[in-house]
Amino acid sequence: MPALDPTQLETLVVIAEEGTFDAAARRLHITPSAVSQRIRALERTAGQVLVRRTTPCTPTEAGEPLIRQGRQLRLLLAEAAASLGTDETSADTVVDLSVVVNADTLATWFRPVLDEVATWDRTALRMTVEDQGYSADALRRGEVLAAVTSEPKPVQGCTVEPLGRLRYTPGAAPALVERHRRGRGIDWSAIPMIVYNEKDHLQDEVLAAHGATRPPVVHRVPSSHDFHEAIRRGLGWGMLLDAQAEADLESGRTIPLPGAKPIDVQLFWQRWRLDSVALDDLSEAVRRAARSGLRPTRRR
Repeated sequence: MPALDPTQLETLVVIAEEGTFDAAARRLHITPSAVSQRIRALERTAGQVLVRRTTPCTPTEAGEPLIRQGRQLRLLLAEAAASLGTDETSADTVVDLSVVVNADTLATWFRPVLDEVATWDRTALRMTVEDQGYSADALRRGEVLAAVTSEPKPVQGCTVEPLGRLRYTPGAAPALVERHRRGRGIDWSAIPMIVYNEKDHLQDEVLAAHGATRPPVVHRVPSSHDFHEAIRRGLGWGMLLDAQAEADLESGRTIPLPGAKPIDVQLFWQRWRLDSVALDDLSEAVRRAARSGLRPTRRR
């Protein structure tokens, strides 16, 4: 395939980020017609359709690796411009670090990373929140350059390393447990349950261990802090993140569910295999935060 045009690649990336050709044109300060011409030219070079002309526009399977290449090129060019250190080249140059993490990570152990990035000049951290079981998909689609994920197998073109474990304890308010207590256990078929969203299956693992399925009442609370607060207030039982719930568990405001065992979620750091100073620095900041805030990875 002939060499790809960097301007056309950048246009493809902006369309993926903005969702429409018109919005991409406004951001690039060109006409929608010019955007269309660039994409048609890139598709001729690639010999395939790269963008679905829907609302919003989405990349095709053939377009996803080109978006990944476009973002890699953007990062390297931004770093190169910043390294020149002249007013003309660096005044408007910002290095974008796009990362996907799960909500509990962002609410707890990842926060020291924010402290570090706050000291870096002309660096924009662009965070996306996704369940750890699905965050690697954003890497595959080229949407981010790194991910905190539970996926141990490296995405193509990425490296992977273990970070540590998040521990969750099945818990609830004491009054809720007492209402549904059956002998030494509880009535799993009746006690209300809370999930973060439709991708949250940690509670289902606990139910499966007790030969149960979801109860009739399942609440959805899509916020890490508010999820914990809903459990404290007796709305239902759920998986309490130890880093958030330790004080409540010790005081008895929330209690572990009888007979239910904690679940550890192993987290990994996946990033593009790319020679990038900014990405290296970010990775080192994540390692330091993980060493301080996560349980060690179990040795096999």
